Amino acid sequence: MNIDKGVIQELLDASSAKVEAVMKDTAALENILQTAEKKLSEIPGVGQYAANLPTMLSMIRSYMTKEYTEVSYKVIATMVGALVYILKGSDMIPDKIPVVGVLDDLAVLGLALQINAPELEAYRTWRDGRNNVAAGETENAETENKEEA
Repeated sequence: MNIDKGVIQELLDASSAKVEAVMKDTAALENILQTAEKKLSEIPGVGQYAANLPTMLSMIRSYMTKEYTEVSYKVIATMVGALVYILKGSDMIPDKIPVVGVLDDLAVLGLALQINAPELEAYRTWRDGRNNVAAGETENAETENKEEA
């Protein structure tokens, strides 16, 4: 089955009002992210970009909490749009159809991960650097506490 990227983009554009509403409501967004993590964990073999899925969810959270703002709103909206499509949208192929029913979901998610791969890598680098700094600060504090004792 060959899925046209233009059709997928039209479907994402059609859900833009839903995306805007979710992007303005932190609680709704967190609900979407948690539901997405659960639903996607149940899909076998989400493709070569599956490794970016946790990074994508983390990046959306960090953007919404203003921890990470080195990315455009459009990138975040594209990723949230893919999640909204998977969780709330009208599927091109109903999920009720075994195996085939998740193909459109995988295509939309795969496309969102693929077109945003450079931004996801930049976020991962930022996050890992930040985590390394925090780990170093913890080690320094532990060393100072031992020296004081």
